[in-house]
Amino acid sequence: MGGTVVLVHGAHHGGWCWRRVARLLRDTGHEVFTPTLTGLGERAHLLTPEVGLATMTRDVTALLEAEELTDVLLVGHSFGALPVLGAADRAPDRVRRIVLLDGLVVAAGRRGFDALPDDVVVQRELDARRRGHGIAIPPPPPEAFGVTDPEDATWLARHLTAQPLRSYREPLALDGPLGAGLPVTYVYCSAPPYPVIASSHQVVKDMGWEWRDLPTGHDAMVTDPEGTVAALLA
Repeated sequence: MGGTVVLVHGAHHGGWCWRRVARLLRDTGHEVFTPTLTGLGERAHLLTPEVGLATMTRDVTALLEAEELTDVLLVGHSFGALPVLGAADRAPDRVRRIVLLDGLVVAAGRRGFDALPDDVVVQRELDARRRGHGIAIPPPPPEAFGVTDPEDATWLARHLTAQPLRSYREPLALDGPLGAGLPVTYVYCSAPPYPVIASSHQVVKDMGWEWRDLPTGHDAMVTDPEGTVAALLA
């Protein structure tokens, strides 16, 4: 009998991106939750200038509390690592282990933008002003996430939504240590690597967290769902 798994998506995505992984986990007896963060996916209509990292941290924390979940395997992909770390800080007694799937990681008090190269930050701010009404970053093409299969790329392109700009501008607010004293595993998607989040790797190493390699692209839940499940459960 499997346990409880909460899968939190990254920037521009939604709970929909976990479809294949969630099916595999449920087939092995796990209870699986795939929340969509405020302002994204089917909740894109809730986008406002106030939607930021604090909002998304509340999204994840509220799920843990409303569903009365305990002993949770809490997974954050890419940007989703930040609300996962925030939620673990607020409800550590509900979490058994954290897995960051090619996650964007910053120290407490730092912003998501602090982890990105300067030129990437400038471009995203510019795109938000020009094409996102000053409050959201338009989605990049699927290839940016390592998705090159034509059918998968078309599927992604239909679903990707703009990312609330404030989510990258707002600092990660924690009361305790990064990771909340819980076991944390970082899964590095290495083929091809996603260089935008390279600075996160030093934070992971400084924290002494477990490191695993998964030879697939950044959107591993799409490009290699079987390998992703194996990495999450190992």
